[in-house]
Amino acid sequence: MISAGPVMHARVELIYCPAMPVTVERDIEAPPDQLWAMVSDVTRMGEWSPEATGAEWRGGATGAAVGAKFKGLNNNGKRSWSTACTVTECEPGTSFAFSVVAGPLSIAKWAYTFTPTATGCHVTETWTDTRGGLARFLGKAVSGVADRATYNRAGMEKTLDALASAAAA
Repeated sequence: MISAGPVMHARVELIYCPAMPVTVERDIEAPPDQLWAMVSDVTRMGEWSPEATGAEWRGGATGAAVGAKFKGLNNNGKRSWSTACTVTECEPGTSFAFSVVAGPLSIAKWAYTFTPTATGCHVTETWTDTRGGLARFLGKAVSGVADRATYNRAGMEKTLDALASAAAA
């Protein structure tokens, strides 16, 4: 009997490992209702986000409401992709949140809260990674981003800075 030597097997682990939510906060000198109206008009998100280029309402939706669906449009360099989103929380002047999927795969939850201050509003933006192993594995190839949490934190800081500038204009 001839031995071919040891047999090596490659194994890719696709295990879900829940991540801590990424949260960025900023005080903005604008009323909560104004900032909420800007953020909840998802078609305008490309005006301040470095990655989200905008959105298109779907299924007859024309604006923010719990259950409203929209197609999120994204770009990173030469890569472009879209996601399916559903509004999960929608309280004018207070909160706006939505879940994101790509095909059958859960991707993320995004949430914004607006708290009045003496000079305007405290805005909190939170991203929660809901990707399972397969979506995490495919994520870099689709978006060009390996460390999504670090990348999103930097993008969220830019988003809130741009939102503050837009609100002041």
